Amino acid sequence: MYIEYQWVVLETPMKRCTIVDFSGSTRHLFEGNPSETSFDKAKGYMTNAELEKAVKEFGRRCSNISRIYSIGKSVSGFPLWVIEISDKPGVEEPEPAFKFIGNVHGDEPVGRELLILLANWICDNHVKDSLARLIVENMHLHILPSMNPDGYALKRRGNANNIDLNRDFPDQGALVANYPWDGTQDKRSFLLSVYRKVMSLFIYGRRYYYGCPDDEAFQFLASVYSRSHYNMSLSTEFQGGIINGASWYPIYGGMQDWNYIYGGCFELTLEISDDKWPSAEELPTIWEYNKMSMLNLVASLVKTGVRGRIFSSDSGRPLPGSITIKGINYTVNAGRAFADYYRLLTPGKRYEVMGSMPGYKPKSTSIWLEETATADFILDPDSALKDNTPRSICDCSYDSKAKLVLLEFLLGFHMEVCFVLIVIGALLCFLLKRRQKFTLGKHKQSPKRSVVV
Repeated sequence: MYIEYQWVVLETPMKRCTIVDFSGSTRHLFEGNPSETSFDKAKGYMTNAELEKAVKEFGRRCSNISRIYSIGKSVSGFPLWVIEISDKPGVEEPEPAFKFIGNVHGDEPVGRELLILLANWICDNHVKDSLARLIVENMHLHILPSMNPDGYALKRRGNANNIDLNRDFPDQGALVANYPWDGTQDKRSFLLSVYRKVMSLFIYGRRYYYGCPDDEAFQFLASVYSRSHYNMSLSTEFQGGIINGASWYPIYGGMQDWNYIYGGCFELTLEISDDKWPSAEELPTIWEYNKMSMLNLVASLVKTGVRGRIFSSDSGRPLPGSITIKGINYTVNAGRAFADYYRLLTPGKRYEVMGSMPGYKPKSTSIWLEETATADFILDPDSALKDNTPRSICDCSYDSKAKLVLLEFLLGFHMEVCFVLIVIGALLCFLLKRRQKFTLGKHKQSPKRSVVV
């Protein structure tokens, strides 16, 4: 089951209205003018046709660890190709998933170039490099190089319908890694929010911070990227090279908040260039600056947090239950096929983890999280709920007379058949118990700490 936990968007900053804060650097709030992007700046970047060719060529060259699939087409008919990288691509297994998305805004094309470079680097190095091997063997990495090929072809921010794809999701109520929330609790209007923020910056010198329930985990993940970058963490505008989305500038209808609420994904937006469309000659340098950041962020899905599976104590079958952490108002659902879960958490703290499933008694355990830990939950059926279960309209109970008839039947000429059935039943029970023990003990990677509750 693909537990979609991280969704990272690679962007470059928006331009047109430039605001200078007290550090003297710039940030960009509004959509750029298409005329600002000249044809010469696009020289050296892949066209949509060349991108499609590069994706398919990767699939042929690296078929042993990848598959290529499409999630549909753009308004103008461009296929939205995705690269999946795994040691078992396309196979459902108890591993987490990580998605990279580039080119959400059509006039910000650096991400699509970097993601092709990332895929090829992993293919070339997964045998000899431990980090690349860790990624291939322990997760499913999905890469969508271009979410907005229409906008790229038109050299503008929106798609063919001129819709900003990062403002078109159902709403929840620079050089930087920003994290949720993107929107504040005040939904009156975007322009009013920007006005208030501008005035607060110039008059009071402060920003409004709106953290989500997993604010600490998001700060940690954003810092993983920033600290691994060549100079992002040295920013004089953003402390540590990271910032809360709403604190920077609030947006509504953004993909980042939508994924956290409705998709169960932890999403970061990475602003990886000060220029929307830098010269193609700069791409090798930008790649080198971001390579380790991208790899370390993907690997954090394996190296950080608590993971495990949920089982039923009476049958050993997987239960697609849920996981909650005391003090964090957010629920993670286990996969339906394997009942596996992956819960990203900030390391270096103690957490109380609870596993639950309707019809079963919840269980909890306390863990000290150094880097990663495993907590399997074996839940007992709730007998109170079981006793209150409505009876079937088919009454399968027996009175004493029925029992006597059954006894006479078993002691009669069918005794031999009954004996065979008893032997088969005992054998099946033995095999089920053995399978349960094997299932509970099976884990692909040996964690530093493992508990069974």
